Amino acid sequence: MMKNPYIPNKYSILHIQHQTDIDYTFRLACDIKPKNGQFVELSIPKIGEAPISISDFGDGYIDMTIRRVGKVTDYLHSLQPGDHMYLRGPYGNGFPLDHYKGKHLVIAAGGTGLAPVKSIINYFHRNSHEIQKLDLFIGFKSSKDILFMDEIQGWMKNEKFNVILTVDKGDEDWTGNVGLITQYISNGTIGNDENLEVIIVGPPLMMKFTALEFLKKEILEKQIWVSFERKMSCGIGKCGHCKIDETYVCLEGPVFNYTKAKKLID
Repeated sequence: MMKNPYIPNKYSILHIQHQTDIDYTFRLACDIKPKNGQFVELSIPKIGEAPISISDFGDGYIDMTIRRVGKVTDYLHSLQPGDHMYLRGPYGNGFPLDHYKGKHLVIAAGGTGLAPVKSIINYFHRNSHEIQKLDLFIGFKSSKDILFMDEIQGWMKNEKFNVILTVDKGDEDWTGNVGLITQYISNGTIGNDENLEVIIVGPPLMMKFTALEFLKKEILEKQIWVSFERKMSCGIGKCGHCKIDETYVCLEGPVFNYTKAKKLID
């Protein structure tokens, strides 16, 4: 008998970590084995369903960092450890982790776009012998919007990592970098290198102009990867909300090589 793909499974909340006033990371006791960059469909009976990126995972758990932006996510932020969520998935194509091994990897993440790539960063943080070097550009609107600060500080201590954390606008509580990610890429030393791979995740405009900065540095289109994780809807190509021309983003993506992504104009 064929299983109904819309029926989710029930999972218990192990831990909830407040990242900002509106961003919480939920750790669920879960047997799902995702690939880096995949997403799940999270549902609450009688409330609704929402596609959510997986921000990290390990044996017996997954993490999801969720922003309070609507009916479903408002309800989620009222839950406590021991309560339950319902998930189906994982869905989509993730990042080709094995392809990045032994390479000089560059990751540019804007805002909540850090969540879908955090598992990759943590993998190479734990297994730094598997990578040549990792340059990490992370940007947030303000210091109050920064996610995963404890982990970012840990990444900064890794000898193979070069981490640039910046905010769009500074404030009296912030003494670090100020400005858009693009200016740090433009002023940096990253250039044409056949052993280089670039990942970009964030708001659409951020991804567009960040990719252009890398292309200006003669990095090839085939060396750039992006995630359209904000386009997700039903997850299985039935509703059509993620469709761009003839491409179902939830089936072929959300991760695309730039050679394909540049043609997906929504």
